[in-house]
Amino acid sequence: MVFGIISAAVHIVLGAAFGGWAGGTLGLLIGAVVGLLVGAPFGWAVASAGVYGPDARGVWLFLVDHTWSLLNTAVGAVYLAVHLIFGHQLDRTTSQHSCRVNLVEGVSPRYATTIGTVCAGSSPGIQRHEDVHIFQGRLLGPLYIPLVLLNYVLFTIAPVWLLWHDHTNAPINAFTRYFEIGVYPHVWNEAIAYRIQGSPPR
Repeated sequence: MVFGIISAAVHIVLGAAFGGWAGGTLGLLIGAVVGLLVGAPFGWAVASAGVYGPDARGVWLFLVDHTWSLLNTAVGAVYLAVHLIFGHQLDRTTSQHSCRVNLVEGVSPRYATTIGTVCAGSSPGIQRHEDVHIFQGRLLGPLYIPLVLLNYVLFTIAPVWLLWHDHTNAPINAFTRYFEIGVYPHVWNEAIAYRIQGSPPR
């Protein structure tokens, strides 16, 4: 319960600080409301599922997620709120003491997607892959999302990955495959995660 309350409060303060910086007093108030709308569902999920254990690991990762990796956590909180709006369910059993928020349903039945500490549509067979993304975010903090987005942009407009892509087993023979089979598995964060667990889509 304490972790959930603190988490929600951190999101409110973050929203207020950003709003105040962008638009003075009115911006501060709007930012605080946005922080509440995003932080309350995230705090509820953290408390409801007992995401962070009371041990040293749980406390340490909670601190990392709400300081150095706060940008990732905040974006993940937005991601969680959208899932909840669409009626997706919190996976309390998988989330408990895992230091991540798991959702039963994903964006697509074919893929699990992790943003910040929120993992949607995962399964035991691919959870390690998704946990790599959470670790990457915690390690790189505020640099993680910009670096991932930059890699997507670069590999979309300058497909150097074609030099080492497996053209025989995963041919790029359709527009959608350019992104799904080409760009996506070759960006740095996915390439590392697939090396640790799983095979890229073909």
